[in-house]
Amino acid sequence: MKITGGCLKVRDLVDYTSADGESFSEKVSRIRIYSGAKYRNADNAETGVVCAVEGLTKTYAGQGFGFEQDSAKPLLEPVLTYRVEPVCDLDMHTLLSYFRVLENEDPQLHVDWNEQLGEIHVSIMGEVQLEILKSIFKRRFDIDIDFGEGSIAYKETIEKTVYGYGHYEPLRHYAEVHLKLEPLERGKGLRFATECSEDTLDKNWQRLVLTHLQEKKYLGVLTGSPITDMKITLVSGRAHLKHTEGGDFRQATYRAVRQGLRNAKSVLLEPYYSFTLEVPQQNVGRAITDIQNMGGVFSQPEVSGEFSVIKGSAPVAEMRGYQSQVISYTKGVGKLICTSDGYRECHNTEVVLEEYGYDPDRDLENTADSVFCSHGAGYNVKWNEVPDKLHIPPEDKRRQVSKPQTYARAEDFVRRAASDKELMEIFERTYGKIERDKYYAMRRPEKSVKSASKPKQIYSGVEYLLVDGYNIIFSWDELKKAANESLDLARSMLVNRLCNYQGYKQCELILVFDAYKVKEQERVVENYHNISIVYTKEAETADTYIERTAHKLSREHKVKVATSDGMEQVIIMGSGAFRMSAQELHEDVMRVEKEIREYIANMK
Repeated sequence: MKITGGCLKVRDLVDYTSADGESFSEKVSRIRIYSGAKYRNADNAETGVVCAVEGLTKTYAGQGFGFEQDSAKPLLEPVLTYRVEPVCDLDMHTLLSYFRVLENEDPQLHVDWNEQLGEIHVSIMGEVQLEILKSIFKRRFDIDIDFGEGSIAYKETIEKTVYGYGHYEPLRHYAEVHLKLEPLERGKGLRFATECSEDTLDKNWQRLVLTHLQEKKYLGVLTGSPITDMKITLVSGRAHLKHTEGGDFRQATYRAVRQGLRNAKSVLLEPYYSFTLEVPQQNVGRAITDIQNMGGVFSQPEVSGEFSVIKGSAPVAEMRGYQSQVISYTKGVGKLICTSDGYRECHNTEVVLEEYGYDPDRDLENTADSVFCSHGAGYNVKWNEVPDKLHIPPEDKRRQVSKPQTYARAEDFVRRAASDKELMEIFERTYGKIERDKYYAMRRPEKSVKSASKPKQIYSGVEYLLVDGYNIIFSWDELKKAANESLDLARSMLVNRLCNYQGYKQCELILVFDAYKVKEQERVVENYHNISIVYTKEAETADTYIERTAHKLSREHKVKVATSDGMEQVIIMGSGAFRMSAQELHEDVMRVEKEIREYIANMK
């Protein structure tokens, strides 16, 4: 580590967090100052010193201690994949543990374990790294290793937004997850979010689903390559009060992602090189022809003395080994410099798919099927039949606009009228025409039939919104966090946000806070900007004030009460007011604030 401030001493206690998020507190047992292969022990390390420290067991490359933040992740992304082939008779799991050590030391080294084939795959930038890895294994672990033929590190994404569903319900287990998969711009990677209501799925289960989304490297359905450039959003889910366990949501989440990929139109992506090719002017024609044959693009060659410089980009799969060709046809004077240029749509998808021959149905480790329960036993349901058996309606069906009831009634009337007309024609052909009294048909009935239903109340005046202040503060995460530091700060934040909300909604907003423990004989009412803030009097709770006020105002006005207190919601419904949960108010406030920001942005 490099000491960037202060002084580190032997036996100092260091508090830090591991890569898994676990907190550790360990002592520095030894400090070494290196000079080449030699070192000396030191009692302390001052600012600016680079040293080796023993005693910290859960560190990783790029980690920051104290006031230092973790360093940014490497920008370079490996584009080649090689299979590890041990020369000696060594257990693959032991060899994998050695690779994990090197992976922790070098963030640009990517190591994957293929469970089905029992193979170790290493993703690197070029073949030079292979020779370096061989020498490191020989020097540090006294092991000889070799590598199989390399392959391109393809990736996969989707073309359009789709939904994925996963259900896991063997006996005494239960979890259902609905996900939305959306394509992102190239190079954005994977993003995870949730828009599921806490009334549908508790927050702890939602966090668990997001954890499972981030912990696994999901494979696509074209070649079994990792997915990328996608936003996965939790939109709905369900748990069982008795039978749901943490592992159930892991299974449901994995299956939902895979089921969504099977529903989507996948796109195969391949890595590209950005290259600079310098060749003698007599070889420019050969170079341009090679680049065009490789499916690359390039700019106009630039002349630099006796050489021409060509800049452009081309697929990695086509440029592999081209360095040796450049040296050959330029007789050793040509230069080729390649750097990673991200991923783009594969130029020969059909050829790659035929070479891989990947069958997603045979990949049992990444199944898209779901497990349902019937008669006390679980049974497997194929991925394309899952939407028909879900316990929560699929998102596409829930978003379909049903035909209005009036249209349905009209269709039924027309259908019955047509049927009656046909029957009447048959009757008249058999028994003759029926003469009707036209005036009798227009006769008004003597008594009108009264409807037993209660007429809908018509409200007059403005709409009122009563807000239980402390209930909202401890229901919204951002306000609850602020209340832990200062309750006055949380109140101020809520008041300011509700002022904007009232100005947008144009309703009469009354914010009520409990003050019944305060020695005040009368309640205090403040007018802050455009809302009324009420502090209840001694021995009067906010619930009592809200119930009394809602009962009084609901006679002539439409009244809403925002609270998540279940008992209070039942009482206000009996008073004729409408209820609104804290979560619903939070979502509405967020929507209003977003629209206000968009309006202000458009004004600039």
